[in-house]
Amino acid sequence: MKNTSKLTRYLTRASVIAALYTVLTLLSAVFGLSSGVIQLRLSEALCLLPILMPEATVGLFVGCLISNLVTGCALWDVIFGSLATLVAALITRHIADMRLPLIIKTLPTILANAIVVPFVLIYAYGAVGSYILFFVTVALGEIASAGVFGTVLFTYVSRSSALRRYLGAKK
Repeated sequence: MKNTSKLTRYLTRASVIAALYTVLTLLSAVFGLSSGVIQLRLSEALCLLPILMPEATVGLFVGCLISNLVTGCALWDVIFGSLATLVAALITRHIADMRLPLIIKTLPTILANAIVVPFVLIYAYGAVGSYILFFVTVALGEIASAGVFGTVLFTYVSRSSALRRYLGAKK
């Protein structure tokens, strides 16, 4: 019974994170910022949550997958964009306990997207421009959303003992 309860909590938290990711991506889409050469997905602010809870890794991946499907992304974007999010979340989870500055812990998300998304833009969407240009534009959007917004959100969540307890997050 106890394992069922743990699994239920894990899946519920992962689902809530996936839903939050999707809603925040849709909000970004309203302003035309969720995809394209210039991206500022508000949902990327959730990228540091795997540090606090392992289920965030699954939630971010599923949220990205759903977001890419509902916003009409090309198949290659759905696949490789979601995989980039999964890899970044796994690395972030892996480095969670390392004594690194928080901003460094946003690098997996920033770099995974900056490396993968330009290929998707060029080959799936036929975007005209160089890989380096798209690397820079995607990286800048990720620095803002994952680096700045993510650090602010993480700091707020990790300092709030009530919120941590509610989320079931580790300290």
